[in-house]
Amino acid sequence: MRPADLLVPTPAGLCCKPGAFHIDPTRPVEKAVITHGHSDHARPGHGAVLATPETLDLMRLRYGENFAGATQAIRYGETVALDGVRVTFHPAGHVLGSAQVAVEAGGLRIVASGDYKDVADPTCAPFELVACDVFITEATFALPVFRHGDPDGEIAKLLHSVALFPERAHLIGAYSLGKAQRLIALLRKAGYHKPIWLHGAMEKITRYYAARMELGELRLVSDAKKAELAGAIALCPPSALQEVWSRRFPDPVTSFASGWMRVRARARQRGVELPLVISDHADWDGLTATITATGAAEVWVTHGQKDALVHWCVLRGLQARPLDIVGYGDEEEEAAVGQETDDANATLPATDRSE
Repeated sequence: MRPADLLVPTPAGLCCKPGAFHIDPTRPVEKAVITHGHSDHARPGHGAVLATPETLDLMRLRYGENFAGATQAIRYGETVALDGVRVTFHPAGHVLGSAQVAVEAGGLRIVASGDYKDVADPTCAPFELVACDVFITEATFALPVFRHGDPDGEIAKLLHSVALFPERAHLIGAYSLGKAQRLIALLRKAGYHKPIWLHGAMEKITRYYAARMELGELRLVSDAKKAELAGAIALCPPSALQEVWSRRFPDPVTSFASGWMRVRARARQRGVELPLVISDHADWDGLTATITATGAAEVWVTHGQKDALVHWCVLRGLQARPLDIVGYGDEEEEAAVGQETDDANATLPATDRSE
């Protein structure tokens, strides 16, 4: 069997015709296999959705109980047969419930990574390397300039600023699913045990995480008086950094946690005083190391800096091609352009365009 006989890009996304399903379809389809809960990958309106239990829960939180005609939970390591095609989920290390999808038939195995990272994250299962014939990789940070470094070091930088400016609030822009909870967990790991304040748009998903792991005391900004927020750490959607909502904080230090903060010009353009280079995507070294370790002879590259990664693969004797599928965004960049701007009493909106 040739790879194109098993998976093929279509206007709706990657399609497995023998198995009659799509992976992360960009429009409603009869059967969707979803890698994770970010809105550019997990959309409502499908006839059936197969995903990890956590991803299904997150889709319910976002879209309501009836987001799909039917659902089927697949746990890590579990294999299901779809019209003779074997589908297995493996941890992707991106956010809670994120999965790589291994698709097998006729002696061929293709792994679709979804979004992934290969560094430790206390809020989700670690990335699991899966040997395969064809590897479909994301390329969000697929340029050599993007080397994310140590997230604990970035948290130490934040806590140093908090100690240096005890009268100022530190307001951190972070995506509501995955990044915000990871920041909280990293702060707790670093020994920060004071309450962490949340924009209302982050409450539902953060409470969902907190029911599954220890995140310490969390409070809503809407419940605080301005004086209480002096010296506090608060998390909000990135767009809220420039909104009226932020005026309730005493002389805030504005921060943004993203892999894009490696490019200092972006931080300056957005008025970010304290950039934190913390990403939920693999950096250049992570991408290239993962491709090599899979043993795949063929690599398909999707959403992001595709050309650079395809070139790197070709130079190493691998077959490589870009997949130009319209509809996948980069949550870390899009959140900086525009996301939730509701006040602190808002709940997570139906569309978030990820972070």
